[in-house]
Amino acid sequence: MQIKILGSAAGGGFPQWNCACSNCWAVRAGSFQGKARSQAQVVVSGDGKSWFLLGASPDLRWQIEATPELHPRNGIRLSPIAGAVLASADLDHVLGLLLLRELQPLHVFGTGSVLKVLREDNSFFGMLNRSPKQVEWSAMKLNEPQRLTIASGEDAGLTCTPVSLGTRYPAYVKAARAGHLTPDDAVVGLLIEGNGKRLAYMSAVGKIDEKLLQLLDSVDVLLFDGTFWSEDELIRVESSGATAQQMGHIPVGGIDGSLWLLAHLKTARKMFIHVNNTNPMLDESGAEYRAVRDAGWEIAEDGVDL
Repeated sequence: MQIKILGSAAGGGFPQWNCACSNCWAVRAGSFQGKARSQAQVVVSGDGKSWFLLGASPDLRWQIEATPELHPRNGIRLSPIAGAVLASADLDHVLGLLLLRELQPLHVFGTGSVLKVLREDNSFFGMLNRSPKQVEWSAMKLNEPQRLTIASGEDAGLTCTPVSLGTRYPAYVKAARAGHLTPDDAVVGLLIEGNGKRLAYMSAVGKIDEKLLQLLDSVDVLLFDGTFWSEDELIRVESSGATAQQMGHIPVGGIDGSLWLLAHLKTARKMFIHVNNTNPMLDESGAEYRAVRDAGWEIAEDGVDL
């Protein structure tokens, strides 16, 4: 299995366009000891020919252009991107689908409720079905392995199992509508298996329980929610806003944070991904960055190959 991290930041990227926090200010000034990042985007392949996006970020177009393996190879408008697997209906996770509307056959997977939100509640996504079989949509069932196939039905050598991680639908989904959707479908982690290896992609994790710990201990590579360092990070930086867990993210730091709770994982490769622009662990000269590295974790960067 091949894994490419095309983007590693949370929504808005790093630096964020309307933010002048200490991190964003320093990276623009050229004085930051760290790297700029585009919005979180991962792509996987089981055969080196067909690639599946995990989510579809708003930065997708230029992320594709920066990745030669994703460029068209044979014929006009024939990309090796075979489809996408969606973990939620969050805008930062699905807007990139609209950039893939140029009539190439694609196969898009997501939970039943997420697909309903996109296909029934948002007319924009009708652009993905202007012609017959432009996009095939497949609903995944929680905890059940799903073979990833290209639009023609050919097996791509990968299996995906969605695991519920949260019940919070995006703010644009009205409460009345959310009441008719399956709560556990709202946010899922993706367990990707291929060629005897296992990847867990979990960019939005609200809590860690024993069942999740057992699952994470069984994978070869873990890409885990690194959005915020502390529970009140946005409140301290912006003097307002929600807490990390109110936004569906367990913080990395602290005695109740993921760095502590996942300290005993045997996973060979562990990376924090979906890192918010305010997170101090982006600063490679800081104590938070050192704490992450000393604990055996990495912080995902754009362009990493696994």
